[in-house]
Formats: sequence, C-alpha cells, structure tokens
Amino acid sequence: MAPFETHMSEPAPMRGEGRADALCEMGVRYATGRGVNRDLVAAHKWLNIAAIKGCDRAAELRADLVPTMSKAQLAEALRAARDWMTVH
Repeated sequence: MAPFETHMSEPAPMRGEGRADALCEMGVRYATGRGVNRDLVAAHKWLNIAAIKGCDRAAELRADLVPTMSKAQLAEALRAARDWMTVH
C-alpha cells in the first residue's frame, strides 16, 4: 500500500487547507492501521471528507481505496461521511 505513505513532521492547523490535510492524514492512519486499528470504512470516510474540503491527495487516495472495499463497506463509509458533514 505504498500510496498511503505519510510524512507527519508537525500537526497541521485546523482551518482551511490545513484542516483538509489533517483529515486526510486521519484517513491514511485508518487505511494503514498506523496508531489505530485498520478500518477501511473509517479511512474512506475521512478521505472523502478531506476531498470534499479540497484536498486533492485525499481524493486520489480515496480512489485507490475503493477497489479494496465491499459495496456494503462503501455505502457505510459514504453514510458516515454524510452524517459527519451534516453535523460539522
């Protein structure tokens, strides 16, 4: 899963583009299981939210993740992202 390598040197600010990048990093963590249990649904959720907020890298990684997911997992991830966006 080489496309999911990250380089976290310092925390990103939580506004604008920095927030989208931080959300992308959250997706990467779930995709790789780095620091959390590997969870493709959560990974897709965070990558999707980051992509919606303008992170091009998140959109690319999300597309790489989709073929590894079942239709049920994908539907769950999309629902979770929609719910999160509604609240935030």
